[in-house]
Amino acid sequence: MILGTGLACALLVGGFLLLIILRVPVAFALGIATIPVVVLDIRLTPFIILDRMFQSYNSFILLAVPFFLLAANLMNSGKITDKLIALARVMTGWMPGGLGHVNVAVSMLFAGISGSSTADAAGCGKILIPAMVKEGYDTRFAVALTACSSVMGVIIPPSILMVVWGGVMQVSVGALFLAGAIPGLLIGLALMATVYTYAKIYDYPIVAKPSFSDFWQAFRGAALALLTPILVVGGIVGGLVTPTESAIIAAGYALILGVFVYRTVSFGDLGGIFYETGRFASISLFAIGTASAFGWMLSFYNAPRLIVELMTSMEFGGFGTAIVIAALFLFFGLFIDAIPTIIILGSVLFPVASAAGINPVVFAIIGIVSLAFGLVTPPYGLCLLISAAIGNVRVVKVLPDVVIILIPMLLILMAIILFPDIALWLPTTLMPDSFR
Repeated sequence: MILGTGLACALLVGGFLLLIILRVPVAFALGIATIPVVVLDIRLTPFIILDRMFQSYNSFILLAVPFFLLAANLMNSGKITDKLIALARVMTGWMPGGLGHVNVAVSMLFAGISGSSTADAAGCGKILIPAMVKEGYDTRFAVALTACSSVMGVIIPPSILMVVWGGVMQVSVGALFLAGAIPGLLIGLALMATVYTYAKIYDYPIVAKPSFSDFWQAFRGAALALLTPILVVGGIVGGLVTPTESAIIAAGYALILGVFVYRTVSFGDLGGIFYETGRFASISLFAIGTASAFGWMLSFYNAPRLIVELMTSMEFGGFGTAIVIAALFLFFGLFIDAIPTIIILGSVLFPVASAAGINPVVFAIIGIVSLAFGLVTPPYGLCLLISAAIGNVRVVKVLPDVVIILIPMLLILMAIILFPDIALWLPTTLMPDSFR
């Protein structure tokens, strides 16, 4: 039996959605959903699916994923997060709603080191949520702000999602890193404006007015940690290292800081850190394999070509197509982890974006920012779940504050769509060769 496009896509997508409803983990659901199609279509064999999975792993750039995760775990275990919080406190704690601004600022600093939003939510949330509650902040606001600010972990470079996107779509990772810098900064400023508004309404306090000596002491304590994004992004932009090599440097540097400089990580701690890193990396990489097999099957049945023809016939234009792309990524981000979504939806929409004249880097930033918001929106909302667990509060109670905080962040996404140069200015200025 040879399956037609409609029936094959219905079996693939329908089977996947059914498995998600049954609460099967996404990585397994993607793989299992391909089985009925393989069984029914005589042109396919299980070995083809396994081959596509293994081919997806045959990518040097994907080695960056476990090393960035290792760097984040070493930073958290090495109490380096505490030093970043101390710096953020003297930088922003003097404003109304001081600890709220500290929460945002430390997420921006940590994002430049870890590349992981979940590591940000877990590492910073454990310290800042109890501290904010103790200072009189509403628990729901503290949890919502921590979750929303942590999304900058995958937007501000370096970013694990950008590494995956660059590897899958053959786009310069260095250009993606630079393209995420200004949108990430704008999202941070939008969050700070929201905190300021909350502080004025609810009379939240300032932390302290630091002296120059306080600032110098905090900066000196965090300076070595702040060199990480310079080493990582600077090495890639300067053409000195590949993204994978930069991730190894970041992990090695974090190891040296934790074990030998700050001496907050013992050799006995390393076994647990390596285990946790391996566990999370295996989950991400297995999802990449099954998503690649699922996406290949969609391509085998010409689903991307049909979607391009459909959207081209609707004549949305560049702006309308960008809005549709953002909406699709936002919707899929509600239910599915970002990495499988990049591989499946990103691969399908890439020719759509190209046909509409959307720059590949801008397309990537629209997709990644949209997916980042999915980390704080139920039912998936992994960063929201982590933050709510730390604050010991039900997710439902936090949602009104999450919606309020997300509104200005969504406006930044709209600004990127309207003015693509927000994302393109830095990469075109510093890495013009990547656009040739």
